Amino acid sequence: MLKWFRYGACGLATALLVADATGAALAASEPKSTGGNLVVRRLSADQYKATLISIFGQDIDMGGRFEPDQRESGLLAVGASRVSVTSTGLERYEAAARAIAAQVVDEKHRGTLIPCTPANARAADDACASAFLSNVGKLLYRRTLTPEELAVQVRTAHNAAETVKSFHEGLAITLSTMLTSPQFLFYRERSEPDPANKGALRLTAASKASRLSFLLWNAGPDKELIAAAESGGLDTPKGIARQVERMMASPRFETGVRAFFSDMLQLDNFAALTKDAMIYPKFTIDVARDAREQTLRTAVDHLIVRNGDYRDLFTTPHTFLTPILGTVYEVPVAPIDELDSAAEGWQPFSYAEGDPRAGFLAQASFVALHSHPGRSSPTLRGKALREILFCQTVPDPPANVDFTLVQDTKHATYRTARARVEAHLLNPMCAGCHKLIDPMGLGLENFDSSGAFRTTENGVKIDASGEINGKKFDGAAGLAKAVHDSPQTASCLVNRVFAYSVGRPLAKGETEFVQYLESGFAADGYRLPALLKRLATSEAFYRVAPPEMKKAELPTQIASQTQESAK
Repeated sequence: MLKWFRYGACGLATALLVADATGAALAASEPKSTGGNLVVRRLSADQYKATLISIFGQDIDMGGRFEPDQRESGLLAVGASRVSVTSTGLERYEAAARAIAAQVVDEKHRGTLIPCTPANARAADDACASAFLSNVGKLLYRRTLTPEELAVQVRTAHNAAETVKSFHEGLAITLSTMLTSPQFLFYRERSEPDPANKGALRLTAASKASRLSFLLWNAGPDKELIAAAESGGLDTPKGIARQVERMMASPRFETGVRAFFSDMLQLDNFAALTKDAMIYPKFTIDVARDAREQTLRTAVDHLIVRNGDYRDLFTTPHTFLTPILGTVYEVPVAPIDELDSAAEGWQPFSYAEGDPRAGFLAQASFVALHSHPGRSSPTLRGKALREILFCQTVPDPPANVDFTLVQDTKHATYRTARARVEAHLLNPMCAGCHKLIDPMGLGLENFDSSGAFRTTENGVKIDASGEINGKKFDGAAGLAKAVHDSPQTASCLVNRVFAYSVGRPLAKGETEFVQYLESGFAADGYRLPALLKRLATSEAFYRVAPPEMKKAELPTQIASQTQESAK
């Protein structure tokens, strides 16, 4: 991660003040939103780990493997509301919980993590157990435990301690059960009547806190945010704004930004990425790891540290490299032993003006991730441009399409990817979709499947010209400029941020509000912090759609939801 001091608290505060000034008129005219449905989301592996690190510290080994997440509408955050926990997944959670709990109570950590010392280490101590479990339970369940819930946990710890003759082992048994509880593994949104809007529903304060925290920090709320929720501090615009500003000024904000871009750019696919070692011997597991990290560092530096225009992410010459990435990109990077050890081998790097390797699209996280193991793919890259950056849907190819020609990289006649793709387009079954994606993807043909720059393929000079939405361009730099200038680029980001924040696709009654966010994004110079602040402090962000039923039944349903929320 980047050092937080590079953000400069003053710099971020100034950026948000400027956003406040330029967006004041827009804020005053925020359109009404009917909201969307409540969701129940399973914590992602990253959210699980980030939450526990915030509670127990960095040196607790989370270990274990988790069930894969499911991507829907372009985001894992949306798919999280569609997944559950299988029996195999539960076994993995239980194994991880036992390992984590054992570390929390071991001799190395108990003095720091447990706020008291038992009267007898070989017997139960309800007072000490209660002090620990009430504190940890609040952070795990994202709310204060009810007296009944706390009593159950303390009794479990008591009985376990008496059985195993160890206070700390008994505490670990109880903690492991809390770590596998649905109250922790899932976060369920709840609603209540909105006193300021008769007949409307809003999120409860506890649900507001969770939605805010998972958006800005990608982890559960901290004690201060929970306290604000329970004291009514999240029931007013000023109270919400105060918490949003505090959270965005925290080093944990970087984690939240990284999590969003990892999801939007589908960087989780690096886990399954493979390359033909005979063709690309330089592309190793370490290169894949560093390629993913390079993009996240570049995004955080450009969007948060520099408070830059989002669209410039596609053309910026500034990035970060390690020596191993330098060998792939064929640029000089100092050996690790010559670098600051705290930088973990990373150093800032800027391409010269006009270098086609500048910008996000030229990074291995895009050109290598969207290629085949043994060859580049204008089709995969063009599809990724449409779906990831423009939020468009490209249909899957028919099942009976013959790809033999496209796959034949040694074809005597069609020696370049362009030639093979153009010949493939003679098939009318393929032409419709490929005309939408191949002309875009061909602009990146100067990059092979590993991300290395090249000028020829099979001895033939590569033609990297292309077309995007009717506009012609030349090469990766021309494509980057076209993506930068396309209105769809900024619009897609806003739509992805909104869907990511609420864990579901845009609802029909939220269209006008998202358009308002797009206008505000443009007015603020396409600055991500300003967009996140505008969203997190809006009324619409916490609006809940009433259940779909007859009007005569609505009051009863609202009352029922209110009773459920109070449980």
